[in-house]
Amino acid sequence: MKRLLATTALMLAATATPALAQPAAAPQPLPAKLPFSPSVRVGDILFMSGQIGQVPQGMDKHQEGFDAAVKGAMDSIGKILKDNGLGFGHVVKCTVMLADMADWPRFNAAYLPYFEGKHLPARSAFGANGLALGAPLEVECIAAFK
Repeated sequence: MKRLLATTALMLAATATPALAQPAAAPQPLPAKLPFSPSVRVGDILFMSGQIGQVPQGMDKHQEGFDAAVKGAMDSIGKILKDNGLGFGHVVKCTVMLADMADWPRFNAAYLPYFEGKHLPARSAFGANGLALGAPLEVECIAAFK
């Protein structure tokens, strides 16, 4: 893990110019009004934007209910990974933002099956006030091409 972190730091330092960052494959084009890419590849690292579990009909609403939002967010992450030739086993770091920290155990229960118990990435979590579209959670991940 120390070697991966050192390698990641060196790669980021060596490729820090915006011209080298490439938008990665996206599961669906984002509406022009949103000022971000679903994911960006820098060298062998894939940075994914936070996912809130949008409803299938559009990007302007999130899933109703906490469990549906977790599933929607994690499924979106899975789709971005798949579109880039990766899977959850390539995820090295996740950041979880929860509107209510009391939902922490429910989040963990829904999150764990995506990693099949074989590989758990490093993870940070914090309570957040005012997530996009009033979502109950947001999950962003970093994956490494191996």
